Amino acid sequence: MKKQTLFLKATLVILALPVLALCTIGFPMLLMNLTKSGWQLVGVLYGIVAIFYVTAIFYFIALYQALKLLNFIDHNSAFSYDSVTALKKIKWSGFIITSLYVVCMPLLYIIAEYDDAPGVIIIGLVLGGAAFVVGVFAAVLQHLLTSAIDMKTENDLTI
Repeated sequence: MKKQTLFLKATLVILALPVLALCTIGFPMLLMNLTKSGWQLVGVLYGIVAIFYVTAIFYFIALYQALKLLNFIDHNSAFSYDSVTALKKIKWSGFIITSLYVVCMPLLYIIAEYDDAPGVIIIGLVLGGAAFVVGVFAAVLQHLLTSAIDMKTENDLTI
């Protein structure tokens, strides 16, 4: 079981690296270049980048909770209320990220109208939709895990 979880842990680290690179290098460079160029909508872009930074915080929270969940699996305590708590945090992180992208949509629309690039809106929809799917999936897993723990507790009391 540890080989599979080791692969998944490595995957979580690989998923964290691009977002970390964007937050530390990509966004600051983008804002510096656009501020120097005197682009008219730099204020709107500052709002979008601020929302992206808040999104990154909740993304890292979800990744950390997934890592904790994999550690619970390694220690044979996957069917515990700690796992339910981790899934609950993943669920809320997904829903918060989705709501942040919904808030960001008018700003993305302004940028798309100015640059005549409708793909910007599609990227926002895809990212928000993916976060929503993760949130719903975590909610379903949370419900199933809670039911399994309750049945296990009931069976332990019966015997």
